[in-house]
Amino acid sequence: MSTEAEQTATRLLEGIVADELLGPYIRLMASDGCPPSEAADMLGGPQIVEALKETGLAYVMPLGMAVSPRLVATAPDLALQETLAALSRKLVADQQRLLDGQRRMVEMHPFPGVMEGQADQLVRILTDRTEITDTSRSLLGTARRHWLTLENFAMERPLEELAGMPPLPTFEGDVVSRTIYQASCAEHPVGIKIIQMHTGAGEEARILPEIGMKMKLADEAVALVPLTPTGLPGALLIKSPVIVAALREYFELLWQRAVPLGEAEPEMPLKPVQMSILRMLAQGMSDDGISRRIGQKTSSVRRHVSAIGKHLGTTSRTAMGAAAARRGWID
Repeated sequence: MSTEAEQTATRLLEGIVADELLGPYIRLMASDGCPPSEAADMLGGPQIVEALKETGLAYVMPLGMAVSPRLVATAPDLALQETLAALSRKLVADQQRLLDGQRRMVEMHPFPGVMEGQADQLVRILTDRTEITDTSRSLLGTARRHWLTLENFAMERPLEELAGMPPLPTFEGDVVSRTIYQASCAEHPVGIKIIQMHTGAGEEARILPEIGMKMKLADEAVALVPLTPTGLPGALLIKSPVIVAALREYFELLWQRAVPLGEAEPEMPLKPVQMSILRMLAQGMSDDGISRRIGQKTSSVRRHVSAIGKHLGTTSRTAMGAAAARRGWID
């Protein structure tokens, strides 16, 4: 067999065929085959010979009654095709093992009945409030590497009622818990108490001015997202790997933008004119009054007020002043 053919085989199969088989395969090609009885000595042992035949890299060619059969190498292009087919079969088998493992994880869940019988549903709509609450809690127990949360404390009952609730279970082992809170959460006395309780249990917390929705994500396996601001009337339980991966990426993008709890924001996000408007809002001035003071139209003032509210995470004009004061933006 020519050197050019060996180079072609190496180019096609290197990195695809296992290294321990590629060398013997090339030697078999170079020798133009050998009697089966000599193959073990030539190629490195009977196990190598059997592996070459099982993977389709070599086969015994019968040459007729007058000539003994020979072990010969499969043509490189056919060898590549057979190897890729074998890899594809292995990937399918591994995917099935992954699904079986996820199904078993659900079956051994600490809240029986919450997700039982739903292992094959990639996206499930939850509308029962008790089920949503139980599912939210039970997801926490499935995390083995990461527990990621977006929290804005949007809820249907007063935040004060959460202060008396038992804390979430503390993670053990290698689970990393990270939460991004809306800034208004840390500006409420009960909210900061809850955050401190969680960070005291090992949670990493960061702050963003505004978070569009709640989210809970366990590893790269399961996510729970709300259909309403509070999440109690309806939620989506998502086990689709594609969607969960996208939600994980969304969380990581927000995490990079967020400010660690207790640290000041890197720079003032408001424009000078917005800072002036904020101070006048804190003094109780109306939009018309502010408009006359700064010499801009009332509609422009309202747009600035809306932008200020987004940075502070509130639409209440009274709360804007209080939130800005807590951050040290105004006296």
